[in-house]
Amino acid sequence: MNKTSVLFKVLFTNLLIIPIVAGMYSLPAFAEKAPNIRPATEEDLYLYRGLGGTFLCNSLVADIDYPKAVGIASATYVQVLEGMHGGIVKSIGSEKLSREKLFAGAEFQVVTASIQFCPDKVPNDVKDKVKNVIDKEMNGD
Repeated sequence: MNKTSVLFKVLFTNLLIIPIVAGMYSLPAFAEKAPNIRPATEEDLYLYRGLGGTFLCNSLVADIDYPKAVGIASATYVQVLEGMHGGIVKSIGSEKLSREKLFAGAEFQVVTASIQFCPDKVPNDVKDKVKNVIDKEMNGD
């Protein structure tokens, strides 16, 4: 199993980074019309990670506050997972994930992508938290 899938699995089963109030965001309009809902694949998640990270970087370049930008990027990621995939991630299993777990995993995916795409824009304390989580997971803690 590659590092990305290990991290993703860990992050969807543990709450990490900055918690977001999940109830603030409703499902997008397309969620009610999504045909053939199927679990999200690794390819789907890779795409959503890239889009979320790009959104976060663009927001930070535009001087939008980090907490607001990461919240919107994470909420969008969760809304797509819920609307297109019923909140089910294939690599995790066939159960719908709670919004709390979806937000925790989405936020981590968006933040790690933004660290890759625009490291100079991500606050140092956030980069430190991510590094600690990754180090902890790679050491089996």
